[in-house]
Amino acid sequence: MHNTHEPKLISGNANRPLATAIARRMSMHRGMNVSLVDARVERFNDQEIFVEVYENVRGEDMFIIQPTSNPANDNLMELMIMADALRRSSAARITAVIPYFGYARQDRRTKARTPISAKLVANLLTEAGIERILTMDLHAAQIQGFFDIPVDNLYASPIFALDIAHQFNGLCDRITVVSPDVGGVTRARELAQRIGAGLAIVDKRRSRPGEVAEMTVIGEVEGQICFIVDDLCDTAGTLCKAADKLIEGGAEEVHAYISHGVFSGPAVERITGSRLKSVVVTDSIQPTKAVEDCPNIRIVPTAPLFAQAIMNIWQGTSVSSLFEHETLAPIYEGLYGSNGR
Repeated sequence: MHNTHEPKLISGNANRPLATAIARRMSMHRGMNVSLVDARVERFNDQEIFVEVYENVRGEDMFIIQPTSNPANDNLMELMIMADALRRSSAARITAVIPYFGYARQDRRTKARTPISAKLVANLLTEAGIERILTMDLHAAQIQGFFDIPVDNLYASPIFALDIAHQFNGLCDRITVVSPDVGGVTRARELAQRIGAGLAIVDKRRSRPGEVAEMTVIGEVEGQICFIVDDLCDTAGTLCKAADKLIEGGAEEVHAYISHGVFSGPAVERITGSRLKSVVVTDSIQPTKAVEDCPNIRIVPTAPLFAQAIMNIWQGTSVSSLFEHETLAPIYEGLYGSNGR
């Protein structure tokens, strides 16, 4: 049902630039100013989190913009405490906009006596008063089933397809999309179908957690421009080794399209010294200065996608329509010109 009130946005500290960009995009679409709700989200000396909302939110449709990236626990607690503050202030509905959903890699028990932390996080968010989740490229699709509330999982691949069409105009017959492991084949195939490219797989075998013992390229990459596609990049070890393997297999160039740039530890240094010509990531996680200064990392915006999704949720219209290139292209009009590389 269409809400008589305007949608209201509030942001934690995890990615304020993205929240501000979403508000700006919504202002353009609405033809009126949409600003972030005035609030303070800060820490006491003992690092306890305190939230105070300065505006009346009674009966309002509230959207909390807060990825649960590093520091994951702090950002998760901020999100839940903000939700509690809004619930106790009589907000009509609380939607958590979580561009990057932390703990998503702990979606199953990998061995005895281990937790399923993603399910625990789902329970915590629901108990905090959140009634809907909007996120992007969950590490494991089944996490949607961990919630007993609606979960809208957006995809970065339509944005990547637009970027590829702009950056590599006329070269699609020379492009091969590569999955860095067998588990990511569905994601890679989906992008390959969008741009009309071939598909290859890098089969990796680990001797122990965090260490890749052997890699094998499955598919034809000789003379091709290869795009490694993955949902996140953490330490970049696998990504850089996969690039080396593809170059050894005769690939002309290797690029990477990554939904979430976690970039922990030596990741940026590895990418800088790697054979990757470019690594394209979204701004779902606020980039550090090292990431922004890295010559072969490029950031594409998600604010147009999230702004439209928030408006669709508020208006009660389809969110899944944003999965399609035809719907997304007008939203990103102006960000991508008609020229090629």
